[in-house]
Parts: sequence; structure tokens; C-alpha cells
Amino acid sequence: MSSCPFRRSLTALAATLPLLAATGAPAQLRPLDPTEWRAWEPGRSWVAGFGGGVFEDQRASLAGTEGRLLEAGNFELAWRTGRVTVEAGGTVQRFFRERSTFAPPHGEARPDPDGRRHDSGDFRIGTVVRLTREGAPLLGVLRFGTRLPTTDNKVGLDRDQTDFFALLGGRIRRGPLAVMAESGVSINGTRDPGFEQSDVWSYSLRAEYARGSLVPVVTVVGHMDGLKDRTIRGNEDLGEVRVGVRAGGRRWVRVELVRGYTAFSPSTGILLSAGIAR
Repeated sequence: MSSCPFRRSLTALAATLPLLAATGAPAQLRPLDPTEWRAWEPGRSWVAGFGGGVFEDQRASLAGTEGRLLEAGNFELAWRTGRVTVEAGGTVQRFFRERSTFAPPHGEARPDPDGRRHDSGDFRIGTVVRLTREGAPLLGVLRFGTRLPTTDNKVGLDRDQTDFFALLGGRIRRGPLAVMAESGVSINGTRDPGFEQSDVWSYSLRAEYARGSLVPVVTVVGHMDGLKDRTIRGNEDLGEVRVGVRAGGRRWVRVELVRGYTAFSPSTGILLSAGIAR
């Protein structure tokens, strides 16, 4: 009987993944990354990572172009004390090589004569609060925070607007298998003076099998706007599936292959990162 909730969780995950992958709905240039669940492991107080990524056929909506995106200096830090984890993350630099144009620039973005755009990435800071007792079968959390306006809207790779997010999340573990999920709202700024705020549903699903030093990981992450009659430039729906493996324990490396399933997500990509968990 004790395994029934777990079987139901696996069934729900299996049913949801293909539904999300089939979604073709028309943001931030990149979706909000999942919380760092490893910070909640017994005897652990912080997790830090650093890496980068390359994405093909990425659309930069405000620039009106599509091409290859290189992220250099992706970082994450989660520090836990008691029932609270403080998290910070972001991307130090982005490099974009245009390959095609699908719309004129928008929201003060400017054309780039040589097709090469360069800007800082977005940065976020947040808080995660444990809602369930320590040692409970389900780890429930409340996550909230902000993504800061650190980009240049004239470059056109991002919106240079403040976003606020608040999500509920949970993790259930049975032996080596763990399933994690988050769902909530993100209130995003826009470059449209007639529509200054876009409220989106933000979500993530992750499953990992931690038997030994190699941990396979599958993640679905993205957000969807509730608007049906219009699309706000720079605030389109985002969604991607990430399939990868993490190696190591206290010192770890991770590689993930990325497949986007919305029009403004990359067709393919790869994420590489390494870090320390203590």
C-alpha cells in the first residue's frame, strides 16, 4: 500500500511528459531553472555549480532574429540554513550569432550590422522554504524570488525588465528514484508600454535515478502565458526537455542534451556544468 502514491506519481509524470512535448504554443530568452533539490539532502548545507551552454535555432524575439546562442558563465548557488535555502544564479555573458530574420526589431532593440550580439545574461535571487517536516516522505517547498533587469534592451537578447516568481514544489523519493516538480506563477515585465505585465504559468518536472556515481536525469522546464488573443514580443511561451547524466558526489559534473518544444525555444542544445555539494 505504501508504494501506491509513488506509482501514481510515476504515472502522472509519464503522462505529462508527452503532453508537454507535444505543445506548440507560441519571455525571457531562457526559462527559469528548477530549484536545486540537492541542498535539502541530510548533512548538506550548500551546492554550487558553474558551466555554460550552446543552443541552435534559438529565437531572440526582440531582435527579430534566429541563430546560435552561446552562454558563458552559467552559475548556481544554493545555501541552506534550517528550513530555508537562499539561491542565486544566472548567466555572466551571452553571445548570439544571427542566421536568419523573422521580424523587425522591437522594444528599442536595434539591428546589428554584422549579425553578432553580445550581452550579459539574466540574474536571479530567491528563497526556498521547506513546508513539510524533516524526514517526511514528501519534501514540500515554497519558492519565490526575482529575476533582475541586468540586460541591455537595445541589444535585443532580453527584456531588461524585472520578473517575480512564486512556485510550490515537491520531491518524492523511493530508493534510488526521485521525482521532483514545481508549479506556480511568474509575473514578467514587458517591452510593450500598452501591456506592461505578463503573468505566466511556470513549471518544471524532473526525474533522476541515483544508483552509483552516475545519475541519469530527465527534466522538463518552461512557462506558458495565459493570453489567447495576442503574443507580447519578448514574452513568448518557452519549453524544453533536458536529458542528461550527473557524475560524482561532493564534486560533480553534469551534461544535458536539450530539445525545445515551443517556437521560441532552441531546436537542440547542450548544457555542461561542474560544481561542489557540501
